[in-house]
Amino acid sequence: MSDIRNIELAEAGKARIEWAARDMPVLERIRERFEAEKPLEGVRIGACMHVTTETANLMRALVASGAKVTLCASNPLSTQDDTAAALVKYYGVDVYAITGEDTETYMKHIDAVVGTDPQIVMDDGADLDTALHTRFTDKLAGVIGGTEETTTGVVRLQAMEADGSLGYPVFNINDANTKHFFDNHYGTGQSTLDGIVRATNRLLCGRTIVISGYGHCGSGLALRAKGMGMKVIVCEVDPLAALEAYMEGYEVLPAAEAAKQADVWVTVTGNCKVVDAPAFENMKDGAILCNSGHFDSEINLVWLEENAVSKVELKPLVDEYTLADGRKIVVLAQGRLVNLACAEGHPASVMDMSFANQALAAEYLYKHADELENKVYDVPSAIDDGVARVKLETLGVTIDELTEEQIAYMNSWNF
Repeated sequence: MSDIRNIELAEAGKARIEWAARDMPVLERIRERFEAEKPLEGVRIGACMHVTTETANLMRALVASGAKVTLCASNPLSTQDDTAAALVKYYGVDVYAITGEDTETYMKHIDAVVGTDPQIVMDDGADLDTALHTRFTDKLAGVIGGTEETTTGVVRLQAMEADGSLGYPVFNINDANTKHFFDNHYGTGQSTLDGIVRATNRLLCGRTIVISGYGHCGSGLALRAKGMGMKVIVCEVDPLAALEAYMEGYEVLPAAEAAKQADVWVTVTGNCKVVDAPAFENMKDGAILCNSGHFDSEINLVWLEENAVSKVELKPLVDEYTLADGRKIVVLAQGRLVNLACAEGHPASVMDMSFANQALAAEYLYKHADELENKVYDVPSAIDDGVARVKLETLGVTIDELTEEQIAYMNSWNF
């Protein structure tokens, strides 16, 4: 069973999935090994992730492992309908995802995945995990464990662990070095600007961008925006992150002050109401707002809806709000992930490493489930380092190795 827009889109989706696969050599090696060894034979995997060509290649690897895979969307606007169709028709994955699905359908699709009694849960934002821990607690005993892709989901799962509610072990994929140093930093920077440009066709150079959040995502976005000729202002609540941004040459301001200069504003924090009334009240006429954090809570759209005298859809996923004083504020992608709703998400090359971690963590989880407690675990360093080494190999890059003398020196104090 599946619920997708149109199975006739499958041929186009297959071509796009294969195109992405060309830039995912690490995952390809894993898929080839999984095909030969079948390490997850018969295991039911339920995944709630962005239904993109890159995710499709992770699903292919899991199917090759012998797993029975069911996938739903982790965001109503990020699904590529042709990719969903191809997964169903050509790759043996049950998919519940339709671009633009309403909240009721989104929740029904999550419920459909829960209904398969997954033994391993793969999540991106912890919506599937939350459903299991709130509405389907009778299913928890059958779950071996899970993996979580993004910061927002990790925070939710860590909160579950802290109050003793977490029902199974989960691997924190987001904080694997081969994930956040590359996917978050390089992927978010490029794909966010890609989404902004596709949605607006505005020239970026010479304009001021305000970035809320200077973590791995925000710093990568700032670097790319600076490279495009933009003036960068950073808003932060973490003094160390703010200091780092300042030392990199960016202006650091409170949101209400930054609003006076913002031509483009991007939130990448994972929090709620990051752009709120004080910022809206000072915002320049014509400012463009968007979000690259996981949920649509970062921009207070309720405030805009209540205080705007009109709202006009200029083009799909580009909404213009007019305030009582005549100022106009443009919101992209309904405040959802602009890089996935208005573009195609992160490039395949960085997702290659993120999804390699997902596949290998699922294998590790299945083999070592009896040894794990109901906690949020880091990805084992052997997996993380191994992914980096294979990525270097596929890029044709060689590195030095420590000599026995150097190893002894680094492990001794008596020299």
